[in-house]
Amino acid sequence: MCATRPRAPRALLLAALAAASPVAPLAAEAAGACVEIGDPAVRLACYDRAHGRAADGSAATGGSTTPAATTGPAAGAAASGAARVAASDGEAAAEPSLLGERWALDPGTSGGRFGVRYHNPNYIVARWTNNPNQAPYTPLFASAGVPAQELEATEVKFQLSFKARLWETDTRAAALWLGYTQQSHWQIMNADLSRPFRETDYAPELMFALRPDLEYEGIRWRLANFGFIHQSNGRSDPLSRSWNRVFLQLGFEMGDAALLLRPWLRIRESADDDDNRDITDYLGYGDITLLVRSRGHTFTLTGRGNPGTGKGAAQMEWSTPPLLGPLKGYVQVFSGYGESLIDYNARQTTVGVGLSLNDAL
Repeated sequence: MCATRPRAPRALLLAALAAASPVAPLAAEAAGACVEIGDPAVRLACYDRAHGRAADGSAATGGSTTPAATTGPAAGAAASGAARVAASDGEAAAEPSLLGERWALDPGTSGGRFGVRYHNPNYIVARWTNNPNQAPYTPLFASAGVPAQELEATEVKFQLSFKARLWETDTRAAALWLGYTQQSHWQIMNADLSRPFRETDYAPELMFALRPDLEYEGIRWRLANFGFIHQSNGRSDPLSRSWNRVFLQLGFEMGDAALLLRPWLRIRESADDDDNRDITDYLGYGDITLLVRSRGHTFTLTGRGNPGTGKGAAQMEWSTPPLLGPLKGYVQVFSGYGESLIDYNARQTTVGVGLSLNDAL
């Protein structure tokens, strides 16, 4: 089920090269440190230095055939550290991957232990809807008597999302993450209402991520994520919306494509505190995300729903290669229920065009 590339031929080749060298013990020790380097070019340069070769393939000059950087205590420490990592991990570091880079699953991925990373997509778009939710009340507050809001169909929508690693194992096979996502809808064209932010949703979450690293028929199981998420719009009745969930997220890779499965279970609240007791009728019990990258473009499709009620939603996203610095062109199309918490029971189709910093991965 799990396919790990054999390393015996590489080990035999290194042993033969080391035995033929006049500084075999030092070269072999230093070469052992090269195995753990993820970048192929850097790893090759490390082997060249370990065996007295220049970067262009010619013999190194200057007296000794073994550069000073790979001899003495420094080389011993590097080799010893690499040996400890290999022994504790039990296998070589996995190749770079979509999920591996975003979740820092492998020892060779960048970022410190507490490095902040992107979480969900970060973007800003000009958004249009075919059905503004002028009376966003739950059935519980249907007779609240609050007048319609006279919202514009066009507004600005933006999302900020990041996560930070709180703890990890030495091999990054397990880690604890804290995430935060904020999505806002700004009626910037609505001068009659003083251009208000009609809705802002806040979603902190705590996640425990594992790296299964199993492979079958070219499909790699890279992520098993257990988490808790609280989502709220921070408003008072009758516009208050919130819910709490626990979830399991499974991440798989197939070349330049990734599949994320995320079933969730809502944590029930007391009847007096529940502002949206029927929210799972519209948002369902999980979502599925498919992401494909091709020539710098990223296409993402996300779907969710409740088979019992027949209600749900789908969202398509397209991001281009970087256009200006890290900024990418971005298009988002949404159709269904629950684009935001205030609209959880309102059906609409929206189109947004703008810029993004990152996609789902």
